[in-house]
Parts: sequence; structure tokens; C-alpha cells
Amino acid sequence: MNRTIATRLAANACAFRIPRKAFSTEAASSSIPARPSHEGEERRGFTNDVQQYDVAIVGGGMVGMALACSLASTPLTKQLSVAIIDSNPALQNKLLIKKEDPPDPRVSTVTPATISLFKDIGAWEYVLQHRHAFFNKMQVWDYTGLGYTIYDARDINKEVLGCVVENKVLHHALLSCIQNTELQKTIYTSRLTSMAIHPSSSSARVDSTSSTKALHNRGNLAKLELSDGSSLYAKLVVGSDGGKSHVRELAGFKTTGWSYPQNAIICTVEHTIEIFCAWQRFLPAGPIALLPIGDNFSNIVWTMSPKEASERNSMNEDDFVKALNHALDYGYGPHPKSSLLGNGDMFSWLKADATSSTKESFEVPPKVLNLASARMVFPLSLQHANDYASKRVALIGDAAHTVHPLAGQGVNLGFGDAFALSRVIAEGIAVGTDIGEVSLLKKYEAERKPANIVMMAVLDGFQKAYSVDFGPLNILRAAAFNGTHHISPLKKSIISYASGDQKLPLFS
Repeated sequence: MNRTIATRLAANACAFRIPRKAFSTEAASSSIPARPSHEGEERRGFTNDVQQYDVAIVGGGMVGMALACSLASTPLTKQLSVAIIDSNPALQNKLLIKKEDPPDPRVSTVTPATISLFKDIGAWEYVLQHRHAFFNKMQVWDYTGLGYTIYDARDINKEVLGCVVENKVLHHALLSCIQNTELQKTIYTSRLTSMAIHPSSSSARVDSTSSTKALHNRGNLAKLELSDGSSLYAKLVVGSDGGKSHVRELAGFKTTGWSYPQNAIICTVEHTIEIFCAWQRFLPAGPIALLPIGDNFSNIVWTMSPKEASERNSMNEDDFVKALNHALDYGYGPHPKSSLLGNGDMFSWLKADATSSTKESFEVPPKVLNLASARMVFPLSLQHANDYASKRVALIGDAAHTVHPLAGQGVNLGFGDAFALSRVIAEGIAVGTDIGEVSLLKKYEAERKPANIVMMAVLDGFQKAYSVDFGPLNILRAAAFNGTHHISPLKKSIISYASGDQKLPLFS
């Protein structure tokens, strides 16, 4: 593992304390103020006519909604009052997905561990009602033709390695799930503009009047101001608002990270057949992945330099399809026909434990016929918050970490955060702890931070190793591919870890 990267990712900032004042930015202008959707209003508390909640989730995307669904499905947390703050109107008006709709280029590869969590909260049944694709095998190879490896779910006694799902389907499934629960929620289609953590000393009065009790309550809450002029209080504010998190900025969390000299092009393509295998080829400028998404469609994630991305994005469709097939098949170098290490005889001592995929030969990816969506280009970066939690505030998902997309692990890390935080909140309620107390929230951070750092370091190490086109290094990389293909314990370890296990079994 890249020790330097791991060290940089693990470095914490100095102990963080929220200043005892309001943090604010200018409110975004809006000609029509957004109105909150009130559900279960009789169960919410009020503080001098300002609505009060147990949890305020800022960011109603996939990870934020996963947290809400997990809270709604857990006996100890389903009675909590929750505010969801996101300007996306789809949260108010349920998105209708038709089978004949063209596939969206924005997809996620969810691991078996994530699928299990979705089943636990009752959301997976909604995913199955729409387009998705399970894949049971993945082939990875180097453009030089010197090495390849095949990962098969059977190698670890699983049925699938993962499932590729459009982001809109995952989001729709979580929305459908939460609408069928009794969670007391309010959806604000607005934006967060300021956040204040009130000092407890402001409530230090001994008085039985309702107004003084309200002041006391305020001393234990965070106050949020929204762009439509409304405000609310919450015991816990959760930032799930993406890589440019406003919650993270307002709360003063510091980050460590860097931009990669790469952009990614994503799009949906069509084949003549339906496929159940994922392919990833490492090219001189970065990897290209072909991921099945159901029917005869696949998703492309193609990493390259920003200049190349701009040029390929501006190509006409026919030329772009030719470039895709060149990158996936016959371009840059030959197909791996035989192992750089012969037939693997040097690993004969492992044959008794050989995986079934060890005997599988290289398979040529299916030919792309045409584009089935627009192309999208986005820059790649790594970013990690030095802290995930402070008093009354916690970060999850991309607000806490962003990673290189080469293994499709980003959203799975975010879902892991959401379910871990929900579990910690339930543990706090079980013992009567204030859910906004930093000592409780740091338990969530202690669980998720090490796991996320390890995955980020692994992905960053791969990015660094495959961003240099140099003869001797190419041979070493090919040897690594072939070693992985033939050394069964190593292969099983990699598959298990990529499937969502928190540890690398080979080394644990």
C-alpha cells in the first residue's frame, strides 16, 4: 500500500471547536420561496414558533436518504423527527421512472454488503422494480497484453460481485421506502445559508416558565437558517451535501486532498446482447470500464487527461464509438493470450486451493454499437475531512470523503457512513445520551474513518501505479495481474474486500 498516501490521509487536524457564533453566507436569491412539506406535524416540537427536530439532514441525495431510511426502519430511531433540506424538487414531487426511459449515464456499482443493507431497510425491493444489472464476473487487464485477471463471485461462494444501478433508480427506491414509513419528517426544498451552534451557557437559568424552557432547549440545539427565510433547530445536523459540502464549510471542518490530472467521461452505450460481466482495462492515460446496467445497455467510465476528455467529448457519435471500441478491444496493444508467467506453474503449490476463475481465459469485451445517452465529463479528485464529527454536526458520504472512481467504491463508502451513523444514534438513544454530543458522534467517526482511509489509500495507490507508462513498470504491473490471477488466497481477499468486507482477510 502506498504508505505516504495512507499517512497523509490519516493525518488529523488540530482538535476542532466550533466558534460560539453563527457561520453564514449570503442567501441565494429566489423569486418563489420554497415551502416545507409538513408530515406528522403534531409530533414535532416547537421553540418560540421555530420548528425543532431531532435530526436535520442537509442533502437529500442517495446517501442522505439512506440515513433517513435507516432511521425510519430502526425501532429506537423511528420515532425521531427529521428535517431533510435539499433544493431538489424531486424530493417533493416523486420522480416517475418509466421502463422505456433511456438509461441515465449516472450509475453506481453497489456491493453485496450495500445490497444487504438496502434489504434490511426495505429499499431493495423498489430497486428490483426498475432497470438494474447484477454481474458475477469482472475481467481486468493491462493494455500491454502482458497480464490479466478474472474475478468470479464463485471464488468466494457468492452469487454476484455487485449490481449496477442508475442513480435515479437508487434515489427513487429510497424515496419510495421512506414514504412508506411512519418517520416524522419535513422536507425543505431550500438551501442552507447559515448555521449556529448555541453555547449551553446561554440557557443557564433556573425558571419554570415556558419561555425560559425554550431558551434552555436552544442551548442544546443547532440553529439553521435557510434561503427561503425560514429557520429551524436540530439536536444533530448531518452534512450529506456532497464534495463541496456547505455544512462542512460552515462548521469549519478542514480537509486534506488533491486533484488528479484526469477527467472522466461517462455515458451509456448499447450492444447487441445483454451482458453479466464487468470489464476494466488500464490504458496509458487511465482506466476504461464497461459496466452492464440491464437489457443491452452498459455504462462507460473512461479516465483520461482533461485535454483528451475535451477532444473526445466534442467528437461526433460515430467517431466516439470507434474510439471506444479501440480503447476496449484492439487498440494500444494485443489481447492477453498467455500469461507472462507461463501457465502459472510457478504457483503449482497453490493448485489445491485454485479458484475456478484461474482456468478461465481472456474474454474480448462486446462491441459497442452506439451511444444511448449524452456524454458527461467531470474532474477527478481525492478529498478527506480531517474530522467527521464535532458537537451537533456529523459528515457522511462525499461531504466526508471523495475518491477516484476506478473501483466504483465511492457511493458504497457513503452508504456505509449513513448506516453506521444511524446505528450509533440508536446506541445513544438506548443509553439516554444526547444524540448531538461529540463523544457519541466520535464513535461513528472511529468506526468509519479507518475503513475509509484504507480504501482511499488503496484506490490512490492504484491510480498512481497505473498513471506511468514505463517499460519495466509495465512488466511489474503485468506480473501483479498474473499473480492475482493465480494466487487464490490473494484473489479471494481482494474480492471479499471489494464486496464490502471491512478487512482484507489475507492480512487480518
